[in-house]
Amino acid sequence: MKHESAIAIALSAVTLVTAQIAWAGQAPGSQSDPDIPVSHHDRVYAAEQFSNTVSVIDPADNKLLGLIRLGDPSPGNFSPLYKGQLLVHGMGFSPDHHTIAVVSIGSNSVSFIDTETNAVKHVTYVGRSPHEAFFTPDGKEVWVTVRGENYVAVLDGNTYKEKSRITVPSGPGMQIFSPDGKYGYVCSSFNPETEVVSVADHKIVGTVRQASPFCPDLAATPDGKQVWFTLKDTGKVQVFDARPPFALMKTLDTGPITNHVNVVHNANGTFAYVTIGGLNVVKVFRTDDFSQVATIQVGNLPHGLWPSGDGSRIYVGLENADAMTAIDTLTNTVIATVPIGQAPQAVTYVPNAVPEGKATQNLQALGLAGQSVHIVLVPAGSGKTADTANVPTTVALFDQGLVQVLQAAVTGLQPKQPYVLGLADNADGTGDLQVLANFMSNPAGSAIVNALGQVRQLVTPGMGNAGDKRRYLVVAPQGSGKLGAPVQVQSP
Repeated sequence: MKHESAIAIALSAVTLVTAQIAWAGQAPGSQSDPDIPVSHHDRVYAAEQFSNTVSVIDPADNKLLGLIRLGDPSPGNFSPLYKGQLLVHGMGFSPDHHTIAVVSIGSNSVSFIDTETNAVKHVTYVGRSPHEAFFTPDGKEVWVTVRGENYVAVLDGNTYKEKSRITVPSGPGMQIFSPDGKYGYVCSSFNPETEVVSVADHKIVGTVRQASPFCPDLAATPDGKQVWFTLKDTGKVQVFDARPPFALMKTLDTGPITNHVNVVHNANGTFAYVTIGGLNVVKVFRTDDFSQVATIQVGNLPHGLWPSGDGSRIYVGLENADAMTAIDTLTNTVIATVPIGQAPQAVTYVPNAVPEGKATQNLQALGLAGQSVHIVLVPAGSGKTADTANVPTTVALFDQGLVQVLQAAVTGLQPKQPYVLGLADNADGTGDLQVLANFMSNPAGSAIVNALGQVRQLVTPGMGNAGDKRRYLVVAPQGSGKLGAPVQVQSP
């Protein structure tokens, strides 16, 4: 009996230690937790918006193991009887590293996936257009920002059923927690303020003023002292004190289409890594004095990013390149680029996601999700070619079988002005112009523009029939119902 009690106590101690080190010494965990070296037990995940998949990568050799398919490409998902997930977008993971939570904004869902089997074990449907989901540090709750409404849906961490709601200003963009689990930080995509919520009682205990309304992402430093958040509309990053009274500490001008931020702690110090989609770079800032220490060229439209369990690497999803890039954080150099699914959004790195075995069941080959065409637009009359660095606009045509999804990351425009993305008869932008999409540039003179159709056959040589006429992508201003001369044209 005493022997059994001793075993029970020993097992309880092991369980307690495991729970304490689960997050690792990197975001979103505490700096005091031990780091977890990169190994074949780890996994990197990307939520892919247009192929409706989750890519699974083994970081030990930076190899794509396969895709978890949550939904079908267009136009198969247009059916009124469709049951798959649509616009796979956000992602979080549990403290025990056995579950990832994947948000699909088009089907208002959170899919809970077992990391060892890659199988969906539960789907919870929430309100309009959820954006991100994350477990509280104790694993008891999952908070889901319902961006199309005005609340955070709080799910039970075991049953995954919604148990309550936290009312916040409309458009909550993302939430993350202080490493000690005391506070939840909820930024807004529609209102210029971030709310600080007490996790214990779900009460708002602080408010931080945002410089502009559109915050898509935020991260807390592992030392529990700072919260960094991005502003996609104005191209800024702001930092505030993670502790009361939650005072604003710094505002940084980072660049057009500032997407996500995450934090790395390594032998050189603690650093914030920020994806700047309009510049195709990751910028690196010290957290002690906010100085910029590196600019890393990574590829078209970097979006989500997450550090390894030991902070030696950070992985970046390239939204308009269908790829995942790995960066060595001690040298700030790209060490690998891995082909993945279409338009990766959120990225997570989960240490010890697979305690044993290869865990490749329920994965599919890249297939159609790896098919895309990439185009750049340059200033009209500039004579620049596709090899020119820092082109203002990148375009991806994601193959969906019968049609393509077009996504353009447009920069270099006048702020807050109406434009069109269209097809011109001639390479210089002259001739008739067929409008594909109308859009308004944001305060930083940039925009993400989407369209759907058989665009690839019209803009790519050799794709159409013999009698087809090739046309060229352009961006042109519009006003009073009239189109102006194109300001950007497709590069040869």
